Amino acid sequence: MNFVSIDFETANEKRHSPCAVGLVIANEHEIIDEYYSLINPMTDFRSFNTYIHGITEEDVVDAPTFAELWPTLNAYLMNNLVVAHNASFDMSVIRNTLDYFKLPYPFMDYLCTVKISQRIWPELHNHKLNTLASHHGISFEHHHALEDARVAAKVFMKAMEEYPTDSMDIFLDECNLTKGKIYERGYTPPKTKRARGSRKITFK
Repeated sequence: MNFVSIDFETANEKRHSPCAVGLVIANEHEIIDEYYSLINPMTDFRSFNTYIHGITEEDVVDAPTFAELWPTLNAYLMNNLVVAHNASFDMSVIRNTLDYFKLPYPFMDYLCTVKISQRIWPELHNHKLNTLASHHGISFEHHHALEDARVAAKVFMKAMEEYPTDSMDIFLDECNLTKGKIYERGYTPPKTKRARGSRKITFK
């Protein structure tokens, strides 16, 4: 079951200001491919954002714009299962930036590794990416788009190890989760379904 993990960093508080993107293509067993690029957001940088990810206006002067990069990103995302940590942020970056450039949306399903982690490891004190990385013994450089995408992919792989199956629908059913979807000028977020009766979720 191949999937794509994605992470964006933004230049400021606006969701149409991505300045870096990381993509990891993986399956339940291994990472297959990776892609990283800086992005020229064609807007100003906030000092707070630069403090978080370390990217400056000077770093992206010669970087492609999102519109120039989109055909490459779209080839990874279209008709694929996409995962992201706190997916509502990364999916809103995609939608808002496509709206800004008047580009069509991809058709894709997506999942949030925060929601998945909350279902599978409820005992953790929080489900931030660095907490999950520490829990699973994964070292990484936080707030680097490729590193964050890589860790999100590994967390998803760890989650699938808890309930091995060849069917993503069965896995999500056991987690009481539904996939989110993006489609032309619309989206449906992933949701947590109400547990069925008093049945406990158990993972083999």
